[in-house]
Amino acid sequence: MARKPVRADTALSSQNAPAHAPRRARSEIAFAEQRLLGPLFGQFDANLVQVENRLGVFISARGDRVQIEGAEDAVARARDTLKAMYERLAMGQELDSGAIEALIAMSVEPTLEGIVRGGDDAPPIMIRTRRKTIVPRSAGQIPYMQQLACQDIVFALGPAGTGKTYLAVAQAVSQLITGSVQRLILSRPAVEAGEKLGFLPGDMKEKVDPYLRPLYDALYDCLPPEQVERHIASGVIEVAPIAFMRGRTLADAFVILDEAQNTTREQMKMFLTRFGQNSRMVVCGDPRQIDIPGGERMSGLADAVEKLEGVEGIAVSRFTAADVVRHPIVGRIVEAYEGPSA
Repeated sequence: MARKPVRADTALSSQNAPAHAPRRARSEIAFAEQRLLGPLFGQFDANLVQVENRLGVFISARGDRVQIEGAEDAVARARDTLKAMYERLAMGQELDSGAIEALIAMSVEPTLEGIVRGGDDAPPIMIRTRRKTIVPRSAGQIPYMQQLACQDIVFALGPAGTGKTYLAVAQAVSQLITGSVQRLILSRPAVEAGEKLGFLPGDMKEKVDPYLRPLYDALYDCLPPEQVERHIASGVIEVAPIAFMRGRTLADAFVILDEAQNTTREQMKMFLTRFGQNSRMVVCGDPRQIDIPGGERMSGLADAVEKLEGVEGIAVSRFTAADVVRHPIVGRIVEAYEGPSA
């Protein structure tokens, strides 16, 4: 489909461009699969317009060819982004505005194609579940997904919206599907935030479930609802507050602790020592969002990372506002509150 050509008088040539102006460039990409062009371009070229607006380039689509014009660096990023969008569609994955935004953010990395594909000889970096195939959506998710696949215990630290818990649940579901583990145990501390648990209506499950909702949401995104319900009923998937972990040894299990910054040192030690044979553990938390009395000084997460980072079999992934994969404004809000990451 043809789009309005760029005006000649607005395009600077390298010969007459001011010394301080970015070098202009033009690049053309040909896409082999005609059937993918519709979803690639989007309705009324909405996907191309999104890339244009974010990177400040002009994109012209004619048939199976796309031409990109603009500043040299921006053209390179737009080209990598469009290739990654096409690869995502070719692998049968969804392409929405959020995914495009994440691919644009990742395009600052010089090896974007290698990130998604895993390099020339390595398999793609992805997590397969019943409902979707998940690939990295930020630079920080790449090493984290690699650690989830091979490390015994992983600490994931960073702000909300970076995919820490979601990717951990997806990896857990993937290993349950393949039989690598026999059950999933998802836990978090039920820290009070404004209302006392004792004052809330209902039994203990009804009191605690709202605190565990993000874990349920991730489960339903990776498995059909009826499977989630069946696995919870049979005990294959257990969602419980951390207090329920005491006295147990968790063998053949993928265990996730969310909101770990709100555990005490004693709770964290108790949780980590539940580790059993053929198990995996992921501990997720935001060290800057501690709600327990005493703050960081009393947080079991900060204490555990300080003591255990560098121990064999234990990995630490740190996320920043740049890794937030929700709406771009969320990352800017995080930076405004917490300051830019070092």
